[in-house]
Amino acid sequence: QVQLVESGGGLVQAGGSLRLSCAASGSIFSINDMGWYRQAPGKQRELVAMIARDATTNYADFVKGRFTISRDNAKNTVDLQMNSLKPEDTGAYYCNAVLLDPRFLPQTYWGQGTQVTVSS
Repeated sequence: QVQLVESGGGLVQAGGSLRLSCAASGSIFSINDMGWYRQAPGKQRELVAMIARDATTNYADFVKGRFTISRDNAKNTVDLQMNSLKPEDTGAYYCNAVLLDPRFLPQTYWGQGTQVTVSS
């Protein structure tokens, strides 16, 4: 069984910064992509940023230049540094990881979510 555990959410004023961390643990053979999604009340979950095993990154347009995603393959962790936060960044942030099993079949896992609230 694999678990993704997030940390680092909280309340911050507009213009402030937060850093989210996610650690994968359990029966891990290999991890492909890792990333962060968010979901605001009444809205669908949306991609924030994704990072491949080779460190190739992909960002949603609304966070480009403000957020930075990074990962540590040795520790099976992924972080999201969020700067210049805006009230519209408020939501539950979910860690996501695509793992490969020993047959190289992909399996998607989600964390439990961590709340980010940005006050104006």
